Amino acid sequence: MNATAPHVSVIMTVLNEGRSLPTVISALLDQTHVPAEVVICDGGSSDNTMSSLRALQQSMEGTATQLTLLVAEGANISEGRNRAIEVATHDLIAVTDAGIRPEPDWLEQLVATFAAHDSEPSVQGVAGFFLPEVKGVLDTALAGTTQPLRRDVDPETFLPAGRSMLFTRQAWQEAGRFPEWLDYCEDLVFDLRMEDLAADGVKGLPLAELSVVRVPPRESLKAFFKQYYLYARGDGKADLWRGRHAIRYGTYLVLIPLLLSLIGGGSWRRRLGWVGLTAGIAAYCRRPLARIIQLGQYRMTPLQLMAAMSMVPLIRVLGDMAKMAGYPVGWIWRIRNWKRPEIHWRTVIKLGNSQSVSENQAR
Repeated sequence: MNATAPHVSVIMTVLNEGRSLPTVISALLDQTHVPAEVVICDGGSSDNTMSSLRALQQSMEGTATQLTLLVAEGANISEGRNRAIEVATHDLIAVTDAGIRPEPDWLEQLVATFAAHDSEPSVQGVAGFFLPEVKGVLDTALAGTTQPLRRDVDPETFLPAGRSMLFTRQAWQEAGRFPEWLDYCEDLVFDLRMEDLAADGVKGLPLAELSVVRVPPRESLKAFFKQYYLYARGDGKADLWRGRHAIRYGTYLVLIPLLLSLIGGGSWRRRLGWVGLTAGIAAYCRRPLARIIQLGQYRMTPLQLMAAMSMVPLIRVLGDMAKMAGYPVGWIWRIRNWKRPEIHWRTVIKLGNSQSVSENQAR
């Protein structure tokens, strides 16, 4: 990279995001490193998304940032991102989402971290971070239970969400682009492909810890359940995190029934069952409770804080039920589509020699 600030194209996909667009566009225009271009792909919105975008496009004429719009009716997130990258003008691509708020130095920190790894040619991207945007009791409870804070993250193993990352066009091509056969968890498959492109012992997507977007939790428990159902269905489709899902099934289908049976037995068994169940609940809720305290201690009353903390067990169980329902549905889809070569994505990258085959070639 040159000493001068590089031109960056920021891309995102939208679907019925008319209300949230002004916030994210305003945040992008207020960046300390102003993007040269913002490319937005609409998946076929039925609200005022496109009219809002056209008004924003007109208002941005003559500014340092060009707003490019395209429509891909019915496109999923991967398809929309790929279309946006195809038409993007610049070779350095940053990805974010509607409905979030990038911090003012989000893009600057991404670019700076990328530049700091300029001496390692196999590093062709960087991971940004995300933190919760919370206002009320439910927001705080959901965020504390589901979203990591900086202290929870190991930079050596962190994989970015598609709402906060930067990479080169060449890396996007070599990694096989975003997987269009996946409607959820597409960013994780792309991340793992990017990691495979890096040299041995090199983190393919180093973490830019100070590059932050603010992400609001889902607005209701129903929306949260649907979100985690779809995430787990994506895990099943992509064959991700088998071990984690196996532990979850084992806990709810074997361990908890065993502890409950002990509680219903004799005195020493009852004590053993209660000790095991209490210790398990405490361990399972410990980290979310600590996060809720950190998120709410300076802006919530003690009563509100207690209310948020009391919701942790419910949110934990609800999320687990959603995952346990979604994961087998994804696997059923995977089995039915077993002959499609692109779903066996781990063989797309030939480990160790950085050779790759794009999805379009593999089909």
